[in-house]
Amino acid sequence: MKKTGLLNDRISLLVAEMGHLESLMICDAGMPIPRECNRIDLALTKGVPGFMETLETILQELEVEKVVLAEEIKEHNEELHEQLKKRFAHIPLIYIPHGQMKTSMKETKGVIRTGECSPYANILLISGVIF
Repeated sequence: MKKTGLLNDRISLLVAEMGHLESLMICDAGMPIPRECNRIDLALTKGVPGFMETLETILQELEVEKVVLAEEIKEHNEELHEQLKKRFAHIPLIYIPHGQMKTSMKETKGVIRTGECSPYANILLISGVIF
């Protein structure tokens, strides 16, 4: 058994397989995920696991170069938006329409669904390199 870091075998494998500029999405419980996506569903109940705790756990192992958020988060989920701006203060934040977030999901290495039930709690993490 692993002693530290990600314990979920599918997420650990997904992160290990990611190369430079590949993307991974973490989404809220309401995001429609196409069947053809590599879906890892962690949602247990409303709010469990939460978006931020899932994100922070993944960031322990994934090098991130850029972050993509839905433009709508600025108006409809200001609290989460502020948390993300602070968390990624030294990483470029890119904003796209929520509809585009949905379509870009098909291009990701994987989609991790949380139990988060706040609006626009979705993020695309673009992997960086460690050298």
